Amino acid sequence: MSTNKTRTRTASIAVAAVAIATATLGGCAAARGESRGTAGERVEILELKVENTHYQAVDLAPPGVSLGDLDVFAGTARKDGREVGRGGGSCQTIHVEGDDVSMQCVLTMELERGSVTMQSVWTRGENPLDMAITGGTGDYRTARGIVRFWDIATPNERVRAEIIR
Repeated sequence: MSTNKTRTRTASIAVAAVAIATATLGGCAAARGESRGTAGERVEILELKVENTHYQAVDLAPPGVSLGDLDVFAGTARKDGREVGRGGGSCQTIHVEGDDVSMQCVLTMELERGSVTMQSVWTRGENPLDMAITGGTGDYRTARGIVRFWDIATPNERVRAEIIR
């Protein structure tokens, strides 16, 4: 796989995570189920498609995939063709051994009622991918949970977010 295709696939994964978390935590009512967790915690579930809107690859020396390379991205989450959220972040190459490439992805969303952070270490080619919601500010200061991605970097890419707060 070419470096550009590989980077586009990485960006698609991270953008999906940002868009889903943004739409979910921003209070989108589309396709969301709610239930109660332990001790009165609220669990929100959201399933959406993702559209990449911005992407930039930073290829540090040496040329090609190497430690420290960075992918920066932004995207939107869509439900029934309508935009329901957006966000952005970056993934940085942290391990390269032959075709085995791992990246640390960190995402931050600023929302109407606060911000949310997510992260994951992803090995290229893994499917599905799970990312942790690691916290936030404002109404989301206690947010945690998981976002799962399937069919990564395809027209059928889908995600499911389970937000606990």
